[in-house]
Amino acid sequence: MNKKQSIQLFEEKKVRTFWDEKQEKWYFSIVDAIAILTDSINPTAYWRKLKQRLKQEGNETVTNCHGLKMRAADGKMRLTDVADTEQLFRLIQSIPSQKAEPFKLWIAQVARERLDQMQDPELSIDQAMSDYKRLGYSDNWINQRLKSIEIRKELTDEWKKRGLQEGVQFASLTDIIYQTWAGKTAKEYKRFKGLTKQNLRDNMTNTELVLNMLAELSTKRISETTNPETMNEHSHVARQGGEIARNARLELEAKTGENVISPLNAKHGLLLNEKNAQKD
Repeated sequence: MNKKQSIQLFEEKKVRTFWDEKQEKWYFSIVDAIAILTDSINPTAYWRKLKQRLKQEGNETVTNCHGLKMRAADGKMRLTDVADTEQLFRLIQSIPSQKAEPFKLWIAQVARERLDQMQDPELSIDQAMSDYKRLGYSDNWINQRLKSIEIRKELTDEWKKRGLQEGVQFASLTDIIYQTWAGKTAKEYKRFKGLTKQNLRDNMTNTELVLNMLAELSTKRISETTNPETMNEHSHVARQGGEIARNARLELEAKTGENVISPLNAKHGLLLNEKNAQKD
């Protein structure tokens, strides 16, 4: 199952979701939905009792619901009961709540927006911008981040076209690019910024994003002109792309006297730094 985990907001309350690309449908955390509909102090216990009652009644919706690993409040991935849109609509009918109708409308809207985005990629970009704005990033940073996503996609498309596999090979080449221009592997870079499972690029400064884009863009262009075939040849191309960005980084650091590689991350300093820069 090819899934994309995300968090949707209903009246400022979080609902954990999975998007299944193969089935083209959302799966919603049932406990999160119950927390919104009932305001229960223990939605897990509420769902446990409701599930037991529905099973006794022979409700097939409960039988068809299954579990997926979702990130819990403690940050750990835990098995969570989920329902697709149709299943959730049926479950809501068993929960007395004044919020039932607005919640149903919200579910339908979430599902429709995702399908619309598949037909019009520009809507996905708009959604990403809204998400980053809500998290507190500056417009300048958001523009850089979206451009970096585009350039990364072009590079990975180039790798796929040449028969490389997602996973180990992509990660290995990405590490080479990072190590060459930044002097750190992705793991080392994340550790330097105090990150664990967070996305590294979401925690880069504008300058770091620009240099990483330069490295990945250069790697793609060199690959297009040299036609690497083996993994060793691709590794050599990745180093060449990284070297271009490294030279730019060293020259910038020499001119400014400041280190480009920053320990700032989104949680501790990056967002505040971006906001201050926007005011200046």
